[in-house]
Amino acid sequence: SLQAVVNAVVVAAIDGDLTVKRLLQRNGRWILKADNPHYPDIVPDQQADFFIWGVVIAVVRRMPGGLG
Repeated sequence: SLQAVVNAVVVAAIDGDLTVKRLLQRNGRWILKADNPHYPDIVPDQQADFFIWGVVIAVVRRMPGGLG
């Protein structure tokens, strides 16, 4: 598996909820940055159950006119 580093896109679990965000660090705090400006950034507090599930390396999408 890949190491989660600053600026990587990660799958993170926060208090049992999964999210895909860009991993940043400011002033010693982790920030999960939404690339979509319509969604808020997440700054887990110290009481949060927070961990990184993995690093995103590819995206697979269904294309118009595809099977299904």
